Amino acid sequence: MRDAPIMAPRDTVSAAIHAAARQGRPALVGFLTAGFPTRQGFKANLTAVAGVCDVVEIGVPFTDPMADGTTIQRASYVALANGVTLPWILEELGAMKGHGKPVLLMSYLNPLLSLGLDALPRAAAAAGVAGFIVPDLPFEESGDLKRALGLEGLALVQMVTPVTPPERLAMLCRGAQGFVYAVTMTGTTGAPKAPTADVPAEVLEYMDRVKRCSSVPVCAGFGIRSRQQVASFAGHVDGVVVGSALVEVLERGQDVRAFLRSLREVP
Repeated sequence: MRDAPIMAPRDTVSAAIHAAARQGRPALVGFLTAGFPTRQGFKANLTAVAGVCDVVEIGVPFTDPMADGTTIQRASYVALANGVTLPWILEELGAMKGHGKPVLLMSYLNPLLSLGLDALPRAAAAAGVAGFIVPDLPFEESGDLKRALGLEGLALVQMVTPVTPPERLAMLCRGAQGFVYAVTMTGTTGAPKAPTADVPAEVLEYMDRVKRCSSVPVCAGFGIRSRQQVASFAGHVDGVVVGSALVEVLERGQDVRAFLRSLREVP
């Protein structure tokens, strides 16, 4: 009897999102900044997020988080003041394997280069990381990192926006691994919107275009903070990323699990 093929870490991300779709709901990708609000609480917060979400995205704090709005900027600065570094994050993750959900690291390029493209994939794989999201790395310059991550079967997630031209959208979707991160707006994360704001029709049409281009799941992110918004994306994407709203819940010391479950509850 042949052994079953071992799934590459990057494929666990797609598999988790598809599993949620089979349950008739968009997958939840929950974001938290590592070491925020405290280093001591990181493992407990990660466990809480993983207990509800299908995929966990962990932010590596950085001094110039250009894609992030004020909430995640604030969290990043606090985490840096707390002494959080990429090696510390990998050490913490390696010590707590077992929550069962794929983990992605969202990092700007400098911390990854500081660790080194030879050491990074091995250390990340050993820590149970399934892949990376790197907002400041252009696709045309991503070859070295993608090849390095590929040696350990790790994903390099591609991001697209409403203003991505059709030809470039097709190129990014062809190169996507894990899922395509479809940014809902131009600008930074956590744009101030009413928590029950409807998702504009043009955003849903844009998501439909991304879905038609992509052979991997598509997840919408930026500005998603309510059950109504999550429900609006159903049928247009495979999952949603909840970032700033979740970081704000952590900042206020509220119940993370209750907030995340509320995004799925039927009124």
